[in-house]
Amino acid sequence: MADSLKDKLLPLREKIDSIDEQILGLLNERAKAALAVGDAKKEFDANDPILKPEREAQVIRRLQELNRGPFTSQALEAVWSQIISTCRGLESELAVAYLGPQGSFSEEAALQHFGHAIRRVRCDSFDEVFRAVEAGQANAGMVPVENSTEGAVNRTLDLLLNSPLRVLGERSMYIRHNLLTQSGTLEGVTRVMAHPQALAQCQDWLTRNQPGLLRETAASNAEAARIASQDPTVAAIAGEGAALAWGLGITVPGIQDDAQNRTRFLAIGNIETLPSGDDKTSIILAVPNRPGAVYDMLSPLAANGVSMTRLESRPARTGQWEYYFYIDLLGHREEPSVRQALTDLKKQVAFFKVLGSYPRQ
Repeated sequence: MADSLKDKLLPLREKIDSIDEQILGLLNERAKAALAVGDAKKEFDANDPILKPEREAQVIRRLQELNRGPFTSQALEAVWSQIISTCRGLESELAVAYLGPQGSFSEEAALQHFGHAIRRVRCDSFDEVFRAVEAGQANAGMVPVENSTEGAVNRTLDLLLNSPLRVLGERSMYIRHNLLTQSGTLEGVTRVMAHPQALAQCQDWLTRNQPGLLRETAASNAEAARIASQDPTVAAIAGEGAALAWGLGITVPGIQDDAQNRTRFLAIGNIETLPSGDDKTSIILAVPNRPGAVYDMLSPLAANGVSMTRLESRPARTGQWEYYFYIDLLGHREEPSVRQALTDLKKQVAFFKVLGSYPRQ
């Protein structure tokens, strides 16, 4: 390196070192303040939950509004999510349940949403995720609810219907599927394994490029990666995290049929989330099997000026061609317009359940 470049970089690097020292001091001051908040809450209510989704969302949004760059809003959210997670972890450990062994997309969603300062509770099925949270083995869970290519994750919808758990938050992630093998090549590979949703999201690519591979389902993509790490005849469809976790080579990157493939995850738990200022409310409804019932079901939303962002139906399994409707609304259930719309809805439907209100991503 030329002496002139060294001379120019030296003061800049010294400035960065000085700033880093200031940031370190402020981070520790923030941690002390967070611990003081925890002590104050315990003094007045020992059962007050450590997780406050609305407060965490407000902190990040406020900083994004104050931010003038060049630090991006997305980067700011990523950094402060970890700061909040670490401070939360100093106060009390947060256990989060999700599908799959190490390297699953659900794990990545959980880490993005709750930060890395959590205790990871890995589960073999969506049912086990719900059971872990319901039984108190985890404080929260993270489950996929819909994919931009394949639509709703039906098992999650069914579990939400019957579970007492509430929706605490949402996390939307780009899903990039890769073909992974032990050797990093397809030599000797006879079958490909993945979660059924992942196989469906890559079916066109597999049909065009690897029609001879036998397709087999796995409990999760990360589980498929684990199996592939032990069996050279198996290729797994999974993310880069699974490749790193299980020592696999990426044979073909980005094999999902839709380049914009995204999955939306829901955080679930036992707490009621207060208004954050920019929220969603998720509900489940069922209506009598009569003409105009669905129109009548939706009319209170329009009458109260409440916007609907999602409508999904699932058979009620009564044999009578009846359906449950899963609906996402803009606004918190405590906002006057949403509260009135929900009151009017409840009067005219056969089944009514509020899954929860939570900060909108």
